[in-house]
Amino acid sequence: MNPRTCRLTRGTTTLLARAGMAALLGCAPALAAAEDIADYPSRPVRFIVPYATGGLPDTVARVIGQRLTESLGKSFVVENKPGANGVVAAQTLMGSPRDGYTFLVTDGSMMSINPSLYKDLAYEPKRDFVPVSLVATSPLFIAARPDFPANTLKEFVELAKKTPTGFTYGSSGVGSSHHLTMEAMKSALNLRLDHVPFRGSGQAVPALVGKQVDLVVAALPSLSGFAQKGQAKILATNSLKRSSLAPDIPAVSEIIPDFNFAVTVGVLAPAGTPDAIVQKVSAEVAKAVKKPEVIKQLQGLGIEPVGGSAEEYARAIDDEARRYAVPIKAAGIKAEN
Repeated sequence: MNPRTCRLTRGTTTLLARAGMAALLGCAPALAAAEDIADYPSRPVRFIVPYATGGLPDTVARVIGQRLTESLGKSFVVENKPGANGVVAAQTLMGSPRDGYTFLVTDGSMMSINPSLYKDLAYEPKRDFVPVSLVATSPLFIAARPDFPANTLKEFVELAKKTPTGFTYGSSGVGSSHHLTMEAMKSALNLRLDHVPFRGSGQAVPALVGKQVDLVVAALPSLSGFAQKGQAKILATNSLKRSSLAPDIPAVSEIIPDFNFAVTVGVLAPAGTPDAIVQKVSAEVAKAVKKPEVIKQLQGLGIEPVGGSAEEYARAIDDEARRYAVPIKAAGIKAEN
């Protein structure tokens, strides 16, 4: 019998009894979680990724999923659910049981960019999701075409300020972290920079090498080979500090205080997931990304492991949302249909 629809027909049932039954039913999931947490997981766990295979969140999900499979003894399976700027993945997560067997592995765009770009999202980050762990960050780098008349970040800024016609820059698309990095820099320094969107770095970087644009923003693995051949000049990184991946490259924050638009990747659970499971998965992720072999593997892919707690990830999402909202508003960026 469904407790939501059943009727109590006997007059002997008291309000106290009703309250006691409601309390017992309400506590049941928590009691079950408390009983099962020592044996969690008892079956395979899903990592939902809102993009196709091969992207940053997909890569992180597979690396971490393999380590959690080894440490917890049950499979962590990656399921790619691309579409509608993360909405398909969000709806998959929200439609899943709140039992700790389905998580979302995503970059900051779903949590920090989409709420500022879209008026009517099919999800609300704080209402529908629970942060589990800030897994990693991936700094992006600003690079110039090989014959660009500036060789350093400072030279570029000085040149841009006295060039009324401005320069063009390529990004992986409207509203991407790549796009917002340059718009934030443009706004802070009052530069003339014209955006040329591409469908991913796979198109944007070759456009730079082919001198179709003056600048581009991309991850280090996409740029390093061309830089080594003299086909691109890496000028700066968009992370808060110089990246350990390229310590000789200055950070934009050395010119613009607190500038930080490095991509974040984290794990989230659907709201209502037992806290004990959230904390256990968070702790396991932190242990996994601190393993020397995992650090080496991720850094080789241009990713800096973090392993932050659920609370740290929640603060990171809030901070990131505030930072992204500024260039979105300043540039009047609107979502593409």
